[in-house]
Amino acid sequence: MNTQRWPAWAPLLGIAFVILVVISFAVSGETPDVNDSPQKVLDFYNDNDSSQQFAAALLAWGTVLFLFFLGVLRTTLADAEGGSPRLSAVAFAGGIVLAIGMLSFAGFTFALGDAADHLTPQAAQALNALNSDFFFPLAAGLGTLMIATGICSVRTGALPAWLGWIAILIGIAAITPAGFFGFLAFGLWTIAASIVMWRGGTGAVAAPPTAA
Repeated sequence: MNTQRWPAWAPLLGIAFVILVVISFAVSGETPDVNDSPQKVLDFYNDNDSSQQFAAALLAWGTVLFLFFLGVLRTTLADAEGGSPRLSAVAFAGGIVLAIGMLSFAGFTFALGDAADHLTPQAAQALNALNSDFFFPLAAGLGTLMIATGICSVRTGALPAWLGWIAILIGIAAITPAGFFGFLAFGLWTIAASIVMWRGGTGAVAAPPTAA
């Protein structure tokens, strides 16, 4: 591998992240609802143990790629902010929380698939409830990442203004009941941001602060 070309291609890892997450959801399929009976939940994971473990592994691998993409995004924002990159630090922190949320879902799913034949129906129902409703890390992480990234982009031109405003809207949606749709929109935003950063961004340079 030519290490000299690695920085140029690194932003495209965001697209790879989205692809793996989409495949993970497709492989996982429609999992039981929190209102389903304990026995129905256990039967589902016994019948689909391999596919659930594979879906969990794909989500975990995708999260690793997301973290590399997050590093590129943080550098882009920090370079545009200049001496005091506060918003890029906030965005990075939000991305870490988001990654923890995705890994939590991967862990719950893998545990259900791997241990289904050793679980009681009640234990399977409890894990499935976590696998369905443990969304606060996702919501808080995505909201923080997108709002901070959007504000920073609008202020400094780190990313195009339109991408910044969309990020703010996604961040607001993430912390509302429309959070699921915000996460879907985040996938499209990541693809767009990956392409923009890969092509060199907007070319805008942050203006130095005006003297008082």
